Amino acid sequence: MSETVLALFHASSSLMAAGDRLVAPLGLTSSRWQVLGTIVAAERPQPVAWLARDMGANRQNIQRVVNDLMREGFVATAPNPHHRRASLVLLTDKGREAFDRAMALNGPWMNWLTSGIQVEDIHAMQRVLNSLRARLDSETSSSDVVA
Repeated sequence: MSETVLALFHASSSLMAAGDRLVAPLGLTSSRWQVLGTIVAAERPQPVAWLARDMGANRQNIQRVVNDLMREGFVATAPNPHHRRASLVLLTDKGREAFDRAMALNGPWMNWLTSGIQVEDIHAMQRVLNSLRARLDSETSSSDVVA
């Protein structure tokens, strides 16, 4: 399993770098693209902490990316009626256009990336990764973690 985890780390790093190259002409990075995607997927505007939770990421890191997106005009903030200090993050028209263009690039990239890989193997990988993530997510709330 250790070799598999190392391969997963390497694949993750390679995916992020390739994603950065794919969306760089749009003024995005993989991280910015992920945050925009999380905003798009949300049913309503959310504060940074909720975006971070949905992404399984650190709030401070997502705040930094949101600040970058705000400076570039991809997102804006609005008052949160439920929390004075936690503004809601909103997608701007520029952000929606950049996200839509990134997703148009994503389809052909995914087709190339998965070419020659059996659909059953992709589904098996998804199941394993989901199981690992569930176990890791439960680790933070469990006191039964083996050290």
